[in-house]
Amino acid sequence: MSLSTNSHPVQECRTCGGGAPVDVHFCPNCTKILSLGRQGDYFSFLGVPRKLNLDPAVLEQNFRTLSRQFHPDYFYNAAPAERRASLERSSYLNDAFRTLKQPASRVSYLLELEGALKGTDRDASKKVPASLLEEVFALNEELDEVREMRNSDAPEAEWRARLAKAAVPIEQKRAEHESQLRDLSERWDSLADDDAAGRASVLTALRERVLERNYINNLLATIEREATGTGGPQL
Repeated sequence: MSLSTNSHPVQECRTCGGGAPVDVHFCPNCTKILSLGRQGDYFSFLGVPRKLNLDPAVLEQNFRTLSRQFHPDYFYNAAPAERRASLERSSYLNDAFRTLKQPASRVSYLLELEGALKGTDRDASKKVPASLLEEVFALNEELDEVREMRNSDAPEAEWRARLAKAAVPIEQKRAEHESQLRDLSERWDSLADDDAAGRASVLTALRERVLERNYINNLLATIEREATGTGGPQL
């Protein structure tokens, strides 16, 4: 159960009935482990700022510390509610660490958290971004020719070389996007919390780059499928 005190959400301890901030794991009144609240987020849960450039060592240290605190073995003889809370927090902790330790998933999660990336964007990621139209057109033509070569029993080395060449401009695009994402991540981290216009601008740019990056990864996956002979639908 969650409450609210002076506009700051708190959660209720099921053991003593006291209140605690949503990013606290143990009740400050009775020290019992708290049931998992859903008002927080992965960043606050792991005790790190809502930034895109996180110190991996700090992230892992916080993860290991909390892993020990939540481990179900410590709650083997505890009340059922505490055992359940340890399992909930351990599971949530694993999800949080797995998401935040990778820069790509960290960006996507931040966008979801800020309301800039929604489930419906999965459909948008299937559409060819305007910035990639030229590359997609050229790649489709190249893949058609590679398939013809394979069907005509051309030497494997020849059509594999064509595939490798076709991947080069796509790889270059991915490298450009990764560089842009790093720059945008630094911009996000430097913004003040009350800079609404700046935050909105960076979030929009991050969303566009993420959707384009996802499409680029799909292009490279298509090339890989052709190389392994599994093929795939036209892009």
